[in-house]
Amino acid sequence: MLATLIPLFDNQMAVKAYSLFTQKQNYLMNPSFLGTGSNDGAGNITGLEIINSIGIDNLTTDCDIFVPLNPISLFADIENQCLAPSKRIVLLIDNNIQPKPLNIERIKELKNKGYQFAVRKLNVSDFEEYKSILSLMDYIILDHKKIVISKAKIFFTKLYPSIKLVAGNIANQDIFESLKREGGYHLYEGEFYRTPITKGDSQIAPVKVNYIELLNVINNSDFELTQAADIISRDTALTISLLEMVNKITINSKISNIRQAAALLGQRELKKWITTAVTKQLCEDKPSEVARLSMLRAKFAENLAPIFNLAMRDQDLFMLGLFSCLDIILNKPMSEALSMLNVSKDISDALIESKGDFAPVYDFMLDYENANWVAIDRISILDNLNLDEIYDAYIQSLKWYRDLFF
Repeated sequence: MLATLIPLFDNQMAVKAYSLFTQKQNYLMNPSFLGTGSNDGAGNITGLEIINSIGIDNLTTDCDIFVPLNPISLFADIENQCLAPSKRIVLLIDNNIQPKPLNIERIKELKNKGYQFAVRKLNVSDFEEYKSILSLMDYIILDHKKIVISKAKIFFTKLYPSIKLVAGNIANQDIFESLKREGGYHLYEGEFYRTPITKGDSQIAPVKVNYIELLNVINNSDFELTQAADIISRDTALTISLLEMVNKITINSKISNIRQAAALLGQRELKKWITTAVTKQLCEDKPSEVARLSMLRAKFAENLAPIFNLAMRDQDLFMLGLFSCLDIILNKPMSEALSMLNVSKDISDALIESKGDFAPVYDFMLDYENANWVAIDRISILDNLNLDEIYDAYIQSLKWYRDLFF
């Protein structure tokens, strides 16, 4: 079992939905699943199984989730398989589901029960043939490279006024900004939110310099608690957050001094708290998904450590994941961003040059979050990795993030 969440954003870079992409079998180990075997067990919708086993609020608190269907699973017992509220589920179909009367009636039936629908992988030449399906859709995911949005706006507004347009596969921020200016799209999907903006002013705000100084302090193997406490005390948000957290775990005494709070936690726990709290603060002027991505990568990398025979380096891998978004956070190339921090050579080699002991974990993590299942299947065979352990490592990361902030 494999699963990953891919965000969809609005014009303000707020996440409004996630696509839940899954794979149940290693296709390279089980080639029959690429042929007729792909229909085996198709009545059980993997996405809904995951939502049920984890709980929709462990995946996302207030966003819809797009769940892919195929021609067989469209007729599965979705109503009983899905324990989440139907209004939060968007059933995602593609051109494998033909505009036949039986399919159309089933879509109508599910919509009447509160489910939303989205369609993808339709070419412009398919629109006429699929008009009976398009009229039932809540969303259509379009390849922005093949669509002239000004014409698409007129077409869909006139014929399908209730459908929301989604721009897919957006590679960078420039393309996103251009599409946003043109208008017409309701949601945006792609790697653009993970690409740093390195044009224009690259000065680091003074408050971020303070956070970077704090990260440098705790990256020393035997840092002084008082030094970390004094830097924390310069920032009101960090000070309040630390005191609130510490006072929750004290029973009879009220901690009102940052140095006391630091001493109570000790080096290990203070370092954990600082890395997460500072990352959240560094991302204050970024889309919330950047902070989420940074945290999830950190925990996922840590959880992958024993799978890659690096159990003794799990804390280093946590930092690798955390700092993997530093170029986005600071709007600098990764080499410049990391030069500001006291990180190990293993971390910098992996993030800058994709080499060294940590590079396989980092590259694997990126393939996983992109739902590049072919690459994941290949690596799992070559390195004898257990897919169930990998899936569990990812799911535990999602739960950890939720427990951390909600």
